[in-house]
Amino acid sequence: MLIFFQKKHPLGWLKEELKKGAAVHKPVNLSDEEKGILDQVKKETKECNLNNVTRTKAYLDFYRQHPEVHWAFLAHMVSRNGGWSMTDLKGEILSRLLSDREKHSFFSFLERGNWLIFQDAYPQLLIYRESLKRNRPLFTLFSHLNISFFMETVWSCFWKRQDHYILTTAFIINEQNYIEKRVLQNSFYKHEVFHKLEFKLQELLSLNHILFPFEKNGTIHLKGQTVNQFESLQERILLGKKLYDVLFKDKEVLTLTEQWAYTQPHTGSRKDYWPHIFNDVHEGLPGGKYQFQLKSCRIRPGGRRIYSPSLENAWKNANQHEAESGDWFENDQVLEYFLKLDELINGEILQVYCETLERLELAALAKKAVWN
Repeated sequence: MLIFFQKKHPLGWLKEELKKGAAVHKPVNLSDEEKGILDQVKKETKECNLNNVTRTKAYLDFYRQHPEVHWAFLAHMVSRNGGWSMTDLKGEILSRLLSDREKHSFFSFLERGNWLIFQDAYPQLLIYRESLKRNRPLFTLFSHLNISFFMETVWSCFWKRQDHYILTTAFIINEQNYIEKRVLQNSFYKHEVFHKLEFKLQELLSLNHILFPFEKNGTIHLKGQTVNQFESLQERILLGKKLYDVLFKDKEVLTLTEQWAYTQPHTGSRKDYWPHIFNDVHEGLPGGKYQFQLKSCRIRPGGRRIYSPSLENAWKNANQHEAESGDWFENDQVLEYFLKLDELINGEILQVYCETLERLELAALAKKAVWN
């Protein structure tokens, strides 16, 4: 542990820079060139922040150009899951279990968090791109975009040392702290989502699995993690670190997942990864009683695929109010989150995901009175 924070170690340098700069951090005067860069960054971010599909594509497009920024691909894959969770709300199963108000409240929660993270993170990626073009760091521009001083310092470290783990972990720490007060502690979402839907979200719904699909030997495989205690900042950061390990520790998994992502456009429908189980066209009778379709993640004989709409057909683009100002970073205690995980994360998730889908089917069939 001690060597981890020595000054010559990247984290030791980061700790010193955070300590020195926090007190004097303030926006710098801008040249005409820098004003032009900021205008372009804001324009591109706004254009790509229309909905989950446009965000997800933007992350992947950036990663293909800059694979050294691991977080961009992690964000792309997690964003795909955000889209699947959004369309689940209008899909065949959850639409029978949630009221319209609950669907809209939970979509609003997912969309706000998705939108906020993108409008904070994507400008960082674009300024890194512009820095590379000019062969000089431009991270002092972050202060003009309400981006945390923490990330300005981390990017400066990355510019000099190219430490993929530190940059990715910093992004995970930053994004979860960024949405903590703006979304997780927001009184509306606490009341309308967590307090009302807590049981449904944590104990039953498939929305608490993050899936990374990839194809091997002609079969789609799944890796991932299950979300627990989503209201806990510490648990969300730990989840992000585990997902990073699942995606990047095994080079074969990473390569195959990249290949799948490059060839399978994100639509928001779960048909994207399991077209043998899900379809973006409803194959049943409108308003008909739900029938069992699944057994061990296979369609039963005589069964039909489960309706999972595209995002385009499920939700209209949502207008968002401006992000709340303020820097979450207060002290260097967050550096403890950079310690690497002791446990080996294999990411096996297929069985638990299949069991969740079957529980969902049972609930849709039963429509238990306690949910009415």
